[in-house]
Amino acid sequence: MLFYWREAERESSREWTVPRALTEDFSAFQRCMKGTNAKHFNRCAALKGRVGESVACSIYASRPSPCREFSASLENGVRSTRCDEARAAHGLEPLRRSDWAGLAVPELPPGTRPAIPGEIPAP
Repeated sequence: MLFYWREAERESSREWTVPRALTEDFSAFQRCMKGTNAKHFNRCAALKGRVGESVACSIYASRPSPCREFSASLENGVRSTRCDEARAAHGLEPLRRSDWAGLAVPELPPGTRPAIPGEIPAP
């Protein structure tokens, strides 16, 4: 999970900063979360809990851009193939609409859709 190195640098213009202690250098311009650079058995240093039981990001408000761009399946009413594949890799079933019952999930205005990760917005 790579992101631009400045996301881990404090800037007054940004509301959030990825905690640098949880990151490592990947290249001259990129950093990654510790634990995500391993080929096998990678696990983000910010992930707390046990996958399949109870898990959460310990830096959710300060998470890097790849995490901000990743949508959970049906979070906004749209299925996420990436989420479904990630869950399957851990032996979990895809999320269902009922999994979101009782949770505060923002509604999208009619005629809009959530941003697709990596998509460049139209001017």
